[in-house]
Amino acid sequence: MANANGKKRHWKDLILHEFVEYWINVVYLGLVFAAFTQYRRFVLAAYDIVYTNYWIALIQALVLAKVIMIGAVVRLGRGLERKPLIYPTLYKTVVFSVLVVAFTVVEHAVKGLWQGKGPMGGVTEFFGKGLHELLAGSLVLFVSLIPFFAVKELSRVLGKDKIIALMFLKRPPEPSPPGD
Repeated sequence: MANANGKKRHWKDLILHEFVEYWINVVYLGLVFAAFTQYRRFVLAAYDIVYTNYWIALIQALVLAKVIMIGAVVRLGRGLERKPLIYPTLYKTVVFSVLVVAFTVVEHAVKGLWQGKGPMGGVTEFFGKGLHELLAGSLVLFVSLIPFFAVKELSRVLGKDKIIALMFLKRPPEPSPPGD
C-alpha cells in the first residue's frame, strides 16, 4: 500500500495506523454509547427502575468500531467520493445507524439465549419495549454519528495531518486587517 507521497508503507506503520484508527473509533463510539447508557439510567431512575447494562456500551463500541473499519476497507460509499461531503457523510451515517440497530437486535437475541428465553424471546422483549424507544435511540444515534463521519470525510479530503493540526495544534494569530 502506498502513502500520499507514493512511497510504500512498512507493514509496522500499517499496523500502527490501523491500531490508532481503531481506538479513535472506539473512544468516540464508547463516549456516545456511554452517554446513551447514562441517559437511560437517569430517565429510568426517575421511575425507580435500576439500569445496569454499562458494559453493553463498551462492547457495542468495540464491535461497531471494527465494522466501521471494515466499511473503510471495502470503501463503503466510494461512489459518492466526488460529490459534496454531505452525501458520503449522510450515507455512511445511515448505513452505520442501521448496522447499530441490527447489532442491537442481535445483542438482545444473545441476551435472550443467556437468560434462557431463547433468541426470539430476547428479540421479542426488545421490540416489546415499543417502537418509540427504537426510533428515539436510532434518531439520537444518527445525529451523533454525523460529526463522526463528517470529520472522517474531511480527513479523507484534506488529509489527516491537516485535520490534526486544525483540531489539536495551536494556530498562529490571524493577521489584523489594515486600518485596525
